Amino acid sequence: MNVVTAPAPSRTWPMALRVTLALGFRATCYAVMLWMALLAEARPAPRLPDLVLAHVPYVPWVDRWNYALWTLAYLPVALLLLKEDASRFCRYTVASGVLALLRGLCILATGLGPVNGADVNAGMDAASRMRAFFQLVSPVDVLGANTPHTYLTKDLFFSGHTATTFLLLLYVWRFQGLRAVMLMGHVLVVASVFLSHLHYTIDVIGAYAITFTVFSLFEGNPRALLAGEPVPDGGVSRARAS
Repeated sequence: MNVVTAPAPSRTWPMALRVTLALGFRATCYAVMLWMALLAEARPAPRLPDLVLAHVPYVPWVDRWNYALWTLAYLPVALLLLKEDASRFCRYTVASGVLALLRGLCILATGLGPVNGADVNAGMDAASRMRAFFQLVSPVDVLGANTPHTYLTKDLFFSGHTATTFLLLLYVWRFQGLRAVMLMGHVLVVASVFLSHLHYTIDVIGAYAITFTVFSLFEGNPRALLAGEPVPDGGVSRARAS
């Protein structure tokens, strides 16, 4: 039986260009996701009961700093992946862009109310949405002014903190040193999600399911990867004949 393989990315393009295009794609997807999340902010939505959060204390300082923790857990490992395997970094970056688009669509489709506090953004007008968008795409405003806590109260299903760090963990799994660092960072980020009451439990569970699905579609054979077997660098691994 002939085995069909997915086409490998072009190797004639300089790696710097491939990295730049991948990062540009991801940034565009992230911006689109933010816009969809802000559209969802304008709709009134109900709060859900959550059995897990009912037994997890809310820690204000964790809530205040969880975006900084996410950045520290995520960015250094992503840069080390770029240094270790630039081609894999490009695939990871494109996969994370697709994940962001899926997250935006899920946020629009679900309409969950804020985990904490009142639904303050219900009825957000177009001018406020545009102002919020430009503040949310600014790293200075996100980390300095903490704008996500103001404008993103209903970007819930699924958890971006969980999804992004889990996807990076899967992509660095074959590198033992990076795996250990990212696993620790991922656990801390997920713990911060619960301690800050940033997401419902279903948002975290859904993030794992959707992220692993995206990773599987891009890499093709996650079982071999997690078992430590070599996977072709071209991306999707060969399908096995039954």
